[in-house]
Amino acid sequence: MTPIESQSLRSGPVATRRIDAHQHFWRLDRGDYGWITPDRPAIYRDFGPGDLAPLLAGAGVTETILVQAAPTVAETRFLLHTARATTFVAGVVGWVDMAAADAPAVIAALAGDEYLRGIRPMIHDIADPGWMLGRALEPAFRALVELDLAFDALVKPPHLPNLRVLLARHPDLRVVIDHGAKPDIARWGGAREARAAWAGAMAELARESGVACKLSGLVTEAGPGWRADDLRPYVDHLLECFGPDRLLWGSDWPVVNLAGGYAAWWEAAGACLAALGPGERAKIFGETAARVYRV
Repeated sequence: MTPIESQSLRSGPVATRRIDAHQHFWRLDRGDYGWITPDRPAIYRDFGPGDLAPLLAGAGVTETILVQAAPTVAETRFLLHTARATTFVAGVVGWVDMAAADAPAVIAALAGDEYLRGIRPMIHDIADPGWMLGRALEPAFRALVELDLAFDALVKPPHLPNLRVLLARHPDLRVVIDHGAKPDIARWGGAREARAAWAGAMAELARESGVACKLSGLVTEAGPGWRADDLRPYVDHLLECFGPDRLLWGSDWPVVNLAGGYAAWWEAAGACLAALGPGERAKIFGETAARVYRV
């Protein structure tokens, strides 16, 4: 990114409200982060507000959405407690067992905390790709609609047909697709044919519903040694499908440390979106997240 492009992201209309729509905190001694293992030293330690604050300052980010990273209600309560003590956290996306009989009651209880803005099941770790369509989940989805909470869809490309059915079944559900649905950038590269199924499914979802999408997680899917040009076809497609009004930038920190870190992804996103006007960038880097998460 040129100095002029970098400055365009640090001043003017974009700087009015800049929100990182996807970040995590964790404390390993809590014991519910089974996927964070010693073979991933870049993320195998505690991460808290003090670690993130200087990275936010470097990018000019003023607020964040704190997202669950463990499939427990206990972690959600930990995140809500952390949010209340952290000036820059604007909202929390938590977890509940959506298939449990008491899911609506648990969601309602958690929603008593003003920081709860949504719920995210860890769908990408669930063996059944049709899990989200199970009838046992219907009361939980109705509770999200009634309580005006977002549903973060942590999905991969094979889940997209079922997500399309879910969106048709629940047109009033406010859905955010995490990480662009995790396209396999490392394997597909820039080949249009390789990414055709993902691209077509995302275009259909955007066209047929009001679903929003996070511009996040792409560098992790691209793998070590990625360049902004590796990401560009995917960023361009998501922008074409969702537009600035339904696209929201997130760091996926500290997971992004596995693929270059916060600043590298921030700069790459800015480079990929440099052709947009200030108002369009302002939406992607903050205004859309504020609207989608009601913060």
